[in-house]
Amino acid sequence: MRNRSKKATLDRDENLWGWFFLLPSVAGFLIFYVFPLLFSLFLSFCQWDFASGFSTIKLVGAENYKNLLSDVWFTDSFKNSVIFTFVAVIVGTALALILAEIINKQVYFKNAFKTVMFLPYISSAVAVAIVWMVMLQPSFGPVNGFLQSIGIQNPPKWLGDLKWALPTVTMIYIWQQLGYKIIVFAAGLSGIPKDLYEAAEIDGANVVQKFFNVTVPMISPTTFFLVTMGIISSFKVFDQINVMTQGGPGTATTVLAYYIYRAAFQFYQMGAACSSAWVMFILIFVVTIVQWHGQKKWVSYE
Repeated sequence: MRNRSKKATLDRDENLWGWFFLLPSVAGFLIFYVFPLLFSLFLSFCQWDFASGFSTIKLVGAENYKNLLSDVWFTDSFKNSVIFTFVAVIVGTALALILAEIINKQVYFKNAFKTVMFLPYISSAVAVAIVWMVMLQPSFGPVNGFLQSIGIQNPPKWLGDLKWALPTVTMIYIWQQLGYKIIVFAAGLSGIPKDLYEAAEIDGANVVQKFFNVTVPMISPTTFFLVTMGIISSFKVFDQINVMTQGGPGTATTVLAYYIYRAAFQFYQMGAACSSAWVMFILIFVVTIVQWHGQKKWVSYE
Protein backbone atom coordinates (compact mmCIF):
# COMPACT_ATOMS: atom_id res chain seq x y z
CA MET A 1 0.00 0.00 0.00
CA ARG A 2 2.81 2.39 0.87
CA ASN A 3 4.56 1.74 -2.44
CA ARG A 4 1.30 2.29 -4.34
CA SER A 5 0.63 5.55 -2.47
CA LYS A 6 4.19 6.72 -3.05
CA LYS A 7 3.92 5.94 -6.79
CA ALA A 8 0.63 7.89 -7.02
CA THR A 9 2.27 10.87 -5.29
CA LEU A 10 5.23 10.76 -7.70
CA ASP A 11 2.89 10.59 -10.71
CA ARG A 12 0.93 13.56 -9.39
CA ASP A 13 4.12 15.54 -8.82
CA GLU A 14 5.34 14.73 -12.34
CA ASN A 15 2.04 15.91 -13.80
CA LEU A 16 2.22 19.13 -11.81
CA TRP A 17 5.79 19.79 -12.96
CA GLY A 18 4.77 19.02 -16.53
CA TRP A 19 1.96 21.59 -16.39
CA PHE A 20 4.33 24.02 -14.69
CA PHE A 21 6.81 23.84 -17.60
CA LEU A 22 3.98 24.06 -20.13
CA LEU A 23 2.42 27.07 -18.43
CA PRO A 24 4.53 29.79 -20.17
CA SER A 25 3.78 28.36 -23.63
CA VAL A 26 0.09 27.83 -22.88
CA ALA A 27 -0.22 31.33 -21.36
CA GLY A 28 1.54 32.87 -24.36
CA PHE A 29 -0.71 30.98 -26.77
CA LEU A 30 -3.87 32.08 -24.94
CA ILE A 31 -2.78 35.71 -24.51
CA PHE A 32 -1.23 36.35 -27.94
CA TYR A 33 -3.32 34.06 -30.17
CA VAL A 34 -6.63 32.91 -28.68
CA PHE A 35 -7.64 36.17 -26.96
CA PRO A 36 -6.86 38.45 -29.97
CA LEU A 37 -8.69 36.01 -32.25
CA LEU A 38 -11.84 36.00 -30.12
CA PHE A 39 -11.61 39.74 -29.44
CA SER A 40 -11.34 40.50 -33.16
CA LEU A 41 -14.42 38.33 -33.79
CA PHE A 42 -16.30 40.30 -31.14
CA LEU A 43 -15.11 43.63 -32.57
CA SER A 44 -16.29 42.62 -36.04
CA PHE A 45 -19.83 43.04 -34.68
CA CYS A 46 -19.02 46.36 -33.02
CA GLN A 47 -18.34 49.97 -33.94
CA TRP A 48 -15.22 51.24 -32.21
CA ASP A 49 -12.76 54.08 -32.65
CA PHE A 50 -9.93 52.61 -30.60
CA ALA A 51 -8.28 56.02 -30.22
CA SER A 52 -11.25 56.99 -28.00
CA GLY A 53 -10.84 54.12 -25.53
CA PHE A 54 -12.81 50.99 -24.66
CA SER A 55 -15.81 52.97 -23.44
CA THR A 56 -16.78 53.82 -27.04
CA ILE A 57 -17.29 50.18 -28.11
CA LYS A 58 -20.83 49.88 -29.48
CA LEU A 59 -22.45 46.62 -30.56
CA VAL A 60 -23.99 46.97 -34.05
CA GLY A 61 -24.57 43.33 -35.03
CA ALA A 62 -23.86 42.43 -38.65
CA GLU A 63 -23.81 46.08 -39.77
CA ASN A 64 -20.06 46.03 -40.47
CA TYR A 65 -20.41 43.05 -42.78
CA LYS A 66 -23.31 44.70 -44.63
CA ASN A 67 -21.33 47.91 -45.06
CA LEU A 68 -18.46 45.99 -46.66
CA LEU A 69 -20.68 45.08 -49.61
CA SER A 70 -21.33 48.75 -50.40
CA ASP A 71 -17.75 49.90 -49.72
CA VAL A 72 -15.98 50.47 -53.04
CA TRP A 73 -12.57 50.27 -51.37
CA PHE A 74 -13.41 46.82 -49.97
CA THR A 75 -14.94 45.42 -53.17
CA ASP A 76 -11.98 46.67 -55.21
CA SER A 77 -9.50 45.27 -52.70
CA PHE A 78 -11.32 41.92 -52.71
CA LYS A 79 -11.21 41.80 -56.52
CA ASN A 80 -7.55 42.85 -56.60
CA SER A 81 -6.62 40.19 -54.02
CA VAL A 82 -8.31 37.45 -56.03
CA ILE A 83 -6.64 38.56 -59.29
CA PHE A 84 -3.26 39.03 -57.61
CA THR A 85 -3.42 35.60 -55.93
CA PHE A 86 -4.62 33.78 -59.05
CA VAL A 87 -1.89 35.22 -61.29
CA ALA A 88 0.90 35.05 -58.70
CA VAL A 89 0.20 31.42 -57.79
CA ILE A 90 -0.45 30.05 -61.29
CA VAL A 91 2.32 31.93 -63.11
CA GLY A 92 4.82 31.71 -60.24
CA THR A 93 4.36 27.97 -59.70
CA ALA A 94 4.45 27.09 -63.41
CA LEU A 95 7.52 29.26 -64.04
CA ALA A 96 9.32 27.83 -61.00
CA LEU A 97 8.67 24.25 -62.11
CA ILE A 98 9.96 24.92 -65.62
CA LEU A 99 13.09 26.69 -64.35
CA ALA A 100 13.71 24.00 -61.73
CA GLU A 101 13.53 21.33 -64.46
CA ILE A 102 15.96 23.30 -66.65
CA ILE A 103 18.38 23.89 -63.78
CA ASN A 104 18.15 20.26 -62.72
CA LYS A 105 19.08 18.91 -66.17
CA GLN A 106 20.74 21.62 -68.25
CA VAL A 107 22.70 23.97 -65.95
CA TYR A 108 26.23 23.58 -64.61
CA PHE A 109 27.06 24.77 -61.06
CA LYS A 110 23.47 24.10 -60.00
CA ASN A 111 23.96 24.93 -56.32
CA ALA A 112 25.52 28.31 -57.07
CA PHE A 113 22.76 29.14 -59.53
CA LYS A 114 20.03 28.15 -57.05
CA THR A 115 21.70 30.23 -54.34
CA VAL A 116 21.61 33.32 -56.57
CA MET A 117 17.96 32.68 -57.42
CA PHE A 118 17.15 32.29 -53.71
CA LEU A 119 18.67 35.64 -52.66
CA PRO A 120 15.61 37.83 -53.47
CA TYR A 121 13.42 35.60 -51.27
CA ILE A 122 15.58 36.08 -48.17
CA SER A 123 16.16 39.78 -48.87
CA SER A 124 14.12 42.44 -47.10
CA ALA A 125 10.80 42.98 -48.88
CA VAL A 126 11.12 46.72 -48.20
CA ALA A 127 14.63 46.90 -49.70
CA VAL A 128 13.54 44.91 -52.76
CA ALA A 129 10.50 47.15 -53.22
CA ILE A 130 12.62 50.32 -53.05
CA VAL A 131 15.08 48.95 -55.63
CA TRP A 132 12.22 48.15 -58.01
CA MET A 133 10.70 51.60 -57.45
CA VAL A 134 13.97 53.17 -58.58
CA MET A 135 14.28 50.85 -61.58
CA LEU A 136 10.69 51.48 -62.70
CA GLN A 137 10.70 55.24 -62.16
CA PRO A 138 8.79 56.54 -65.23
CA SER A 139 11.05 59.47 -66.15
CA PHE A 140 14.56 58.49 -65.07
CA GLY A 141 14.38 54.76 -64.33
CA PRO A 142 16.71 52.39 -66.20
CA VAL A 143 13.85 50.17 -67.40
CA ASN A 144 12.05 52.96 -69.25
CA GLY A 145 15.38 54.36 -70.37
CA PHE A 146 16.16 51.04 -72.05
CA LEU A 147 12.69 50.82 -73.62
CA GLN A 148 13.04 54.32 -75.04
CA SER A 149 16.49 53.46 -76.40
CA ILE A 150 15.02 50.63 -78.50
CA GLY A 151 12.31 52.85 -79.98
CA ILE A 152 9.39 52.63 -77.53
CA GLN A 153 8.44 56.31 -77.24
CA ASN A 154 5.76 56.04 -74.54
CA PRO A 155 6.69 53.23 -72.14
CA PRO A 156 4.28 52.36 -69.31
CA LYS A 157 4.24 54.41 -66.11
CA TRP A 158 4.37 51.09 -64.27
CA LEU A 159 3.50 51.73 -60.60
CA GLY A 160 1.88 55.07 -61.46
CA ASP A 161 -0.43 53.71 -64.15
CA LEU A 162 -3.96 52.46 -63.37
CA LYS A 163 -3.65 49.59 -65.86
CA TRP A 164 -0.05 48.62 -65.11
CA ALA A 165 0.20 49.07 -61.34
CA LEU A 166 -1.30 45.73 -60.24
CA PRO A 167 0.47 43.66 -62.95
CA THR A 168 3.75 45.35 -61.99
CA VAL A 169 3.38 44.57 -58.28
CA THR A 170 2.35 41.01 -59.17
CA MET A 171 5.43 40.61 -61.38
CA ILE A 172 7.73 41.84 -58.61
CA TYR A 173 6.09 39.50 -56.08
CA ILE A 174 6.46 36.51 -58.43
CA TRP A 175 10.12 37.37 -58.99
CA GLN A 176 10.81 37.59 -55.26
CA GLN A 177 9.07 34.28 -54.47
CA LEU A 178 10.53 32.44 -57.45
CA GLY A 179 13.79 31.35 -55.80
CA TYR A 180 12.04 29.62 -52.90
CA LYS A 181 9.73 27.70 -55.23
CA ILE A 182 12.64 26.65 -57.44
CA ILE A 183 14.52 25.26 -54.42
CA VAL A 184 11.46 23.28 -53.27
CA PHE A 185 10.75 21.98 -56.77
CA ALA A 186 14.42 21.04 -57.26
CA ALA A 187 14.27 18.96 -54.08
CA GLY A 188 11.14 17.24 -55.34
CA LEU A 189 12.60 16.58 -58.79
CA SER A 190 15.65 14.90 -57.28
CA GLY A 191 13.35 12.27 -55.77
CA ILE A 192 11.80 11.16 -59.07
CA PRO A 193 13.23 7.73 -60.05
CA LYS A 194 15.30 7.87 -63.24
CA ASP A 195 13.81 4.54 -64.26
CA LEU A 196 10.57 6.31 -65.14
CA TYR A 197 12.34 8.62 -67.61
CA GLU A 198 14.23 5.68 -69.11
CA ALA A 199 11.00 3.74 -69.56
CA ALA A 200 9.40 6.77 -71.21
CA GLU A 201 12.34 7.08 -73.61
CA ILE A 202 12.00 3.42 -74.55
CA ASP A 203 8.33 4.09 -75.35
CA GLY A 204 9.42 6.90 -77.67
CA ALA A 205 8.45 9.90 -75.50
CA ASN A 206 10.13 13.22 -76.32
CA VAL A 207 11.20 15.89 -73.80
CA VAL A 208 7.80 17.58 -73.65
CA GLN A 209 5.92 14.28 -73.26
CA LYS A 210 8.26 13.17 -70.46
CA PHE A 211 7.71 16.49 -68.68
CA PHE A 212 3.91 16.30 -68.77
CA ASN A 213 3.52 12.53 -68.32
CA VAL A 214 6.31 11.82 -65.84
CA THR A 215 7.56 15.00 -64.15
CA VAL A 216 4.24 16.78 -63.58
CA PRO A 217 2.40 13.79 -62.04
CA MET A 218 5.36 12.76 -59.87
CA ILE A 219 5.96 16.30 -58.62
CA SER A 220 2.25 16.87 -57.83
CA PRO A 221 2.63 16.62 -53.98
CA THR A 222 5.24 19.38 -54.09
CA THR A 223 3.04 21.40 -56.43
CA PHE A 224 0.10 21.00 -54.06
CA PHE A 225 2.20 22.25 -51.13
CA LEU A 226 3.49 25.29 -53.03
CA VAL A 227 0.05 26.18 -54.42
CA THR A 228 -1.57 25.96 -50.98
CA MET A 229 1.12 28.02 -49.24
CA GLY A 230 1.25 30.40 -52.20
CA ILE A 231 -2.47 31.16 -51.97
CA ILE A 232 -2.21 31.89 -48.25
CA SER A 233 0.85 34.14 -48.59
CA SER A 234 -0.53 35.94 -51.68
CA PHE A 235 -3.75 36.86 -49.93
CA LYS A 236 -1.67 38.29 -47.07
CA VAL A 237 0.64 40.41 -49.25
CA PHE A 238 1.23 43.80 -47.63
CA ASP A 239 4.86 44.96 -47.60
CA GLN A 240 5.24 45.48 -51.33
CA ILE A 241 1.90 47.31 -51.58
CA ASN A 242 2.61 49.55 -48.60
CA VAL A 243 6.07 50.56 -49.82
CA MET A 244 5.53 50.88 -53.57
CA THR A 245 1.97 52.11 -54.12
CA GLN A 246 0.08 52.57 -50.82
CA GLY A 247 -2.84 50.95 -52.63
CA GLY A 248 -2.83 53.44 -55.49
CA PRO A 249 -3.21 54.89 -57.96
CA GLY A 250 -6.81 55.09 -56.75
CA THR A 251 -7.73 51.57 -55.68
CA ALA A 252 -5.69 49.89 -58.42
CA THR A 253 -3.41 47.97 -56.02
CA THR A 254 -5.44 48.00 -52.82
CA VAL A 255 -5.63 44.42 -51.53
CA LEU A 256 -7.44 42.99 -48.49
CA ALA A 257 -4.44 43.14 -46.15
CA TYR A 258 -3.82 46.79 -47.01
CA TYR A 259 -7.52 47.61 -46.70
CA ILE A 260 -7.50 46.13 -43.18
CA TYR A 261 -4.43 48.18 -42.28
CA ARG A 262 -6.00 51.42 -43.56
CA ALA A 263 -9.30 50.80 -41.80
CA ALA A 264 -7.62 50.02 -38.49
CA PHE A 265 -4.62 52.35 -38.30
CA GLN A 266 -5.49 55.26 -40.58
CA PHE A 267 -9.24 55.61 -40.04
CA TYR A 268 -9.39 53.85 -36.62
CA GLN A 269 -12.44 51.83 -37.70
CA MET A 270 -11.70 48.64 -35.81
CA GLY A 271 -15.11 47.13 -36.55
CA ALA A 272 -14.63 47.42 -40.31
CA ALA A 273 -11.04 46.20 -40.05
CA CYS A 274 -11.95 43.14 -37.99
CA SER A 275 -14.94 42.23 -40.16
CA SER A 276 -12.84 42.44 -43.34
CA ALA A 277 -10.09 40.41 -41.63
CA TRP A 278 -12.61 37.67 -40.87
CA VAL A 279 -13.86 37.77 -44.45
CA MET A 280 -10.27 37.23 -45.62
CA PHE A 281 -9.81 34.40 -43.10
CA ILE A 282 -13.00 32.66 -44.24
CA LEU A 283 -12.00 33.08 -47.90
CA ILE A 284 -8.55 31.54 -47.33
CA PHE A 285 -10.04 28.78 -45.18
CA VAL A 286 -12.65 27.83 -47.79
CA VAL A 287 -10.11 27.86 -50.63
CA THR A 288 -7.73 25.69 -48.58
CA ILE A 289 -10.48 23.18 -47.72
CA VAL A 290 -11.54 22.98 -51.38
CA GLN A 291 -7.91 22.39 -52.37
CA TRP A 292 -7.47 19.75 -49.70
CA HIS A 293 -10.45 17.77 -50.94
CA GLY A 294 -9.62 18.44 -54.60
CA GLN A 295 -6.08 17.10 -54.30
CA LYS A 296 -7.41 13.53 -54.47
CA LYS A 297 -8.12 14.06 -58.17
CA TRP A 298 -4.71 15.33 -59.27
CA VAL A 299 -2.11 14.69 -56.55
CA SER A 300 -0.27 11.36 -56.69
CA TYR A 301 1.68 10.16 -53.65
CA GLU A 302 2.89 6.94 -55.28
